[in-house]
Amino acid sequence: MAVTWNLWHGCQKISEGCRYCYVYRQDEMHGKDSSLVTRTALFNLPVRRKRDKTYKVPAGEMVYTCFTSDFFVPGADEWRTEAWAMIKERPDLRFFMITKRIDRFRVALPEDWGEGYEHVAIACTVENQTMADYRLPIYKELPIRHKIIICAPLLGSLDLTAYLDASIEEVSVGGESGLEARTCNYDWVLDIRRQCVEKEVPFGFHQTGARLLKDGKLYRIRREFQHSQARRAGIDYRK
Repeated sequence: MAVTWNLWHGCQKISEGCRYCYVYRQDEMHGKDSSLVTRTALFNLPVRRKRDKTYKVPAGEMVYTCFTSDFFVPGADEWRTEAWAMIKERPDLRFFMITKRIDRFRVALPEDWGEGYEHVAIACTVENQTMADYRLPIYKELPIRHKIIICAPLLGSLDLTAYLDASIEEVSVGGESGLEARTCNYDWVLDIRRQCVEKEVPFGFHQTGARLLKDGKLYRIRREFQHSQARRAGIDYRK
């Protein structure tokens, strides 16, 4: 089971992978300004209680955290200490967050973080070699218990060999969604898989994207099939 905890909403575009951000697309449909960071009504979701004083979010759930923003966005700095306190209060949950701002990881970090909270996984997103070579050296040195590299939206071939070791629990790859999606070349996906197999790092192909180039043919894939078609490729690798 899983729940989504979008404790704040809104973000600013900072790299090429942000160009056609799905949050911006959705907000535009409702006349919202995605660049404004605002606290949401779900801010305290993990610590809400029922009448019998038990938590509304039961133990054992995976909590997908901050998927309509970035947990480390500057506009949320004033709330992050309280957010970490709620995460600390619920060690019976598993929190998973994805960031393009791994260089801001230490802003408002809890004093007792140490080598990381065991129930928190922080994934670092890279979309091209430039971002991989900037973000991943920082990521590799940080005290995070559970590390995952997300290559999405994959915009070009990547050489990740310098960053793949036992500290990386998985590399997950996905193409770009949306009407303006840029093409994902299946050869890039397979090459990242090869690197992972050679380094014995688990690999997952989680999304084809809207435009997938495979064997010289461009496939246009509807949004509802992009995850299932990726799974059907059968190229995930587990040690």
